[in-house]
Amino acid sequence: MPNTQIAAADKQAAAKRSTWISVVVNVVLTAIQLFAGVFAHSQALIADAIHSLSDLIADFVVLFANHHSQKDADADHHYGHQRYENAASLVLGTLLLVVGIGMLWSALGKIQHPESIAPVKSIALWVALAALLSKELLFRYMLAVAERVRSSMLVANAWHARSDAASSLVVALGIGGNLLGYHFLDPIAAMIVGLMVGKMGWRFAWDAMNDLMDRAVDDATISGIEQTLSETPEVLGIHALKTRKMGDLILVDVHIEVDRSISVEQGHNIAVLARQRVLNQHVDVLNVMTHIDPVDKK
Repeated sequence: MPNTQIAAADKQAAAKRSTWISVVVNVVLTAIQLFAGVFAHSQALIADAIHSLSDLIADFVVLFANHHSQKDADADHHYGHQRYENAASLVLGTLLLVVGIGMLWSALGKIQHPESIAPVKSIALWVALAALLSKELLFRYMLAVAERVRSSMLVANAWHARSDAASSLVVALGIGGNLLGYHFLDPIAAMIVGLMVGKMGWRFAWDAMNDLMDRAVDDATISGIEQTLSETPEVLGIHALKTRKMGDLILVDVHIEVDRSISVEQGHNIAVLARQRVLNQHVDVLNVMTHIDPVDKK
């Protein structure tokens, strides 16, 4: 089996395993936080429960995209279905943005009517601290998996879990302030959580949208591909190198300059070798489209 297929299989298995673990954690946290938030009269804890629920929905989006992105090329998708991952990241970001705005709106309503803010029961603080620990551990696990398989979609989902950990910290502080008599700190904590979630959602959605619009890869990656092509035997130069994202993979278009005196077959063989060298040395490259330009050999 080719290395690219092995890598894809490992990536899919790791994504599925880590995401199902996240599903279990978020199901438990959502239920506990929501129940405790209602019982303890904590808007911040209820907001955190909604955030955990958005994580749960996001996990299922990731599972769906992970399954479909591994489909082979077909008559309608000649390059495969890797952009399901970009679309999933866009959905995740939009989901976070909407949830953040909803949290912010609700918290602002409470702050404008302070008489409606009820004292929080102490159980809310213990639940918030337990959620903080759980989410931080989940983030560290998911990020390690995402970096090992080099998946931007899994990185997005991992940082989604980290945003939950950060929000749980803010919630714990707000609940603690409420217990000390500063009742307005609970909705303020909920508002901060909304701002954090919305900001992260905007960043993910913006990055995913740019990738769907064929954004080029970073300069370091482009330089590495250029070097590999230029060091190919009989390649006299390259120009018009273009890249675009396809999920976590890269599509490359490039013009390769060869000696005009050689045969068409020789020029073709040089292009094939250059393409194969890039595919072998840059595992994130899905395909290289080459065009041969004849030049005078100097």
